[in-house]
Amino acid sequence: KGDSEAAAKVRAIDKAEYDATHKDYSESVDALERAIAVLKKQAHDRPQASFAQISSLKSLSLIPAEAKRTLDLFLAQVSDPEGLEVSAPEAYGYEFQSHGVIEMLSKLHDKFIEERTALEKEEMNSKHAHDMLLQDLTAQIAQATQDREEKAEAKAKHLQSKADAEGDLADTTSTKEADEKYLADLTATCEQKASDFESRQQLRAEELEAITKAIEIISSNA
Repeated sequence: KGDSEAAAKVRAIDKAEYDATHKDYSESVDALERAIAVLKKQAHDRPQASFAQISSLKSLSLIPAEAKRTLDLFLAQVSDPEGLEVSAPEAYGYEFQSHGVIEMLSKLHDKFIEERTALEKEEMNSKHAHDMLLQDLTAQIAQATQDREEKAEAKAKHLQSKADAEGDLADTTSTKEADEKYLADLTATCEQKASDFESRQQLRAEELEAITKAIEIISSNA
């Protein structure tokens, strides 16, 4: 159980990190797509407010510092304090500068998508590994529980067999003692009856002898 809880905590941390990183990539990709769309507009179609999409890229943590400096330079160069109208050279200059920025942002866009895809695969592998670990731990726990239950059952059977054997021995001993007592009582009774019979036989013999003597005396007197 402790291993399962530890694995669950590690998995929760990994998942939280993945969610945060994936969110950063997704937000960066979306912001880059919006910024690229703004830059691809024609020079005369670029109100100052549209550059907010480009400026917002600087707040994203995944945008490299060098790219942020390039954006700062670009925004400073294309700022038009005179209004929305630009001359042909300015428009050409904007298009030239924006092309380099678009290329830079497109490379970042492709890089982030590639890294986000790799992150998703890594997360999928991490989740699969975690699921396999949980299955293994669950199987181990189930096997340990089964082993413990089987040992407990075997022990209980052993104790019951021992108790039964001891009970049988006690019954046998008790029966033997009862039989011995009965035999002793029977022997004593028989001996007593035999002694009584001998006593009666002796008494009868003495009585017969006395009668015989009496008869002899009577006969001689006659």
